[in-house]
Amino acid sequence: MKNKIRVGIIGGAGYTGGELIRILLNHPSAEIIYIHSKSNAGKDIHSVHQDLLGQTQMKFSHEIGHNIDVLFLCVGHGDSLKFMEENDIPKPTKIISLSQDFRLKENSVIKGRKFIYGLPEINREAIKKSHNISNPGCFASSIEFGLLPLAKKNLLTDVYSTGITGSTGAGQSKSETSHFSWRENNVQAYKSLKHQHVNEINETLTSVSGKGVPSIHFVPWRGDFTRGIFITSQLKCSETLPELYDLYAKFYAGHPFIKISHEPIFLKQVVNTNNCFINLEQVGDIVVIHSAIDNLLKGASGQAVQNMNLMFGIEETEGLKLKANYF
Repeated sequence: MKNKIRVGIIGGAGYTGGELIRILLNHPSAEIIYIHSKSNAGKDIHSVHQDLLGQTQMKFSHEIGHNIDVLFLCVGHGDSLKFMEENDIPKPTKIISLSQDFRLKENSVIKGRKFIYGLPEINREAIKKSHNISNPGCFASSIEFGLLPLAKKNLLTDVYSTGITGSTGAGQSKSETSHFSWRENNVQAYKSLKHQHVNEINETLTSVSGKGVPSIHFVPWRGDFTRGIFITSQLKCSETLPELYDLYAKFYAGHPFIKISHEPIFLKQVVNTNNCFINLEQVGDIVVIHSAIDNLLKGASGQAVQNMNLMFGIEETEGLKLKANYF
């Protein structure tokens, strides 16, 4: 690429901001112009993201620059909306929001900007044409990847999903359940049947199926590890297992980050990658779909860079050919 994509980042001190910085520092077609942080303005980037010592001399900025091509909003839920309300971003600047503020259609327009749901596996062409992307949620992405082929063929019945996530899914703010002494050798269910991503999942599956979808019953779990999401969804389905594998292979053909496995999958296959691994099982008329992603990459910053690549017409996988922490 002759001219590199000039990038600004709002909220660069958190987990998703840190992962975004790591990807973009090594992205051949991108250049980070500034990284904004209210709480760390003036500090070296590597003083917060300490593994970046020697990789960048940049400091966190307290100013919001406009000489950029794309702006990433790596801030908490509610803060992307607040930022957009308080700041006028030049129209030519593209925006990718990683919060949930603009994911649902009813909330997708602000100041004349319409945000497109940034799931490339269903919205690739719309993303290419869009100036504004709302990056999907981590749990939502992993559940959706497991169910989208069934939704497309209107094969969904009531779905029962469980999912376990690492501690980084809760963000960097200290809480009782993020302490080492609480998290180590411990698991806990939380927000049973009322997680905020369920509405997002329902809207996405409905858009793919073209009609309303059955109920999604989701119970998330806190896990005693730092990163990754493993989802298990089950439902009744009359299709045979070979037919289902064929359906999934055809649906995800041409999508480089979705891997369909005939062998049992495990979390370390995807941690530190932008991949989603999917495995199917069947007992009688019950189908079980396992899907796994890295919550900070395919569930957040990696998918955001994938969307950036599509928006600027470069190879979808550029900067995202990452090695899993397999051992």
